[in-house]
Amino acid sequence: MSTTATRTDPASPPQAAAAAAIRLVNLHRSFGDVKAVDGIDLTIRPGEVVAFLGPNGAGKTTTIDMILGLSRPTSGQVSTFGMTPRQAVDRGLIAAVMQTGGLLPDITVRETVALTASLFSHRIDVEEAIQRAGAADFASQVVRKCSGGQQQRLRFAMALVSDPALLVLDEPTTGMDVEGRRSFWEAIHADAVSGRTVLFATHYLEEADAFADRVVLVRHGQVVADGTAAEIRASVSGRSLRATLNVEAERVRRALEALPPSSGISGIEILGSSLSLSTQDSDAVAALLLGQHLAKDLEITSRGLQDAFVALTSDEAASPISGASA
Repeated sequence: MSTTATRTDPASPPQAAAAAAIRLVNLHRSFGDVKAVDGIDLTIRPGEVVAFLGPNGAGKTTTIDMILGLSRPTSGQVSTFGMTPRQAVDRGLIAAVMQTGGLLPDITVRETVALTASLFSHRIDVEEAIQRAGAADFASQVVRKCSGGQQQRLRFAMALVSDPALLVLDEPTTGMDVEGRRSFWEAIHADAVSGRTVLFATHYLEEADAFADRVVLVRHGQVVADGTAAEIRASVSGRSLRATLNVEAERVRRALEALPPSSGISGIEILGSSLSLSTQDSDAVAALLLGQHLAKDLEITSRGLQDAFVALTSDEAASPISGASA
């Protein structure tokens, strides 16, 4: 189930309102000789919606496990609302929506949420949790007959029923179709408007771009970028250019290669009559292509979050950057 701890105190502790929702200080976690988390420092304020991103093996899930009290750090400190993760979980201040596990297959969605609610002395109404999670349409359905997306909405309702101050989502839309992901995030976003702190890990970068107030990128167990999605995108210089060729591809390649190194052209790709590339000087490239009638229908765009993700988390990435880190 999403959580198994009871809230022993119906009122949130006084320090919870003032303390950071999450504070990680020089956090390390090793498994033998493998450093899964290697010195993460991170502060998340109450009410923030933060995307926690990185490639496979970057240390995301290991860090989330320590925030939830499921694992202890090798060294360093982790606190939630000014207390240990276990204390915060015991008070019902933290709930999680994970990728898999924790569902009883032979009872209904409504019965599952009611069972979860019975574990907490402080909780919201079961029907309210189901409604807010977007699970009302299948609340009477047996869990084993629910689709993967419906089961994730059930986990969301289970997490909401304790009215947590911090909601942690670890790849919550894995296996959902595009429409399921969209409607799931609409429900999450509507709930976050009330001021709940949300930390989520996802492989779908468009989700981070659309719903996060702040993006934290990790690589090899370390934070390499921290800021808004716009700041992360801006940290990777250059623009993308697309065009339709008027002449043969080889002539265009020769012309592009003749531009000075300051143009910073990379990633030239020509498929049929379609040209795409990245450049540090889109004006110079556009002037060349249009001035010599080499191409038409130019489209120039700023590089996206995916470009920044690849640039900042690859093994050739540069030093860590910081945007709006707290």
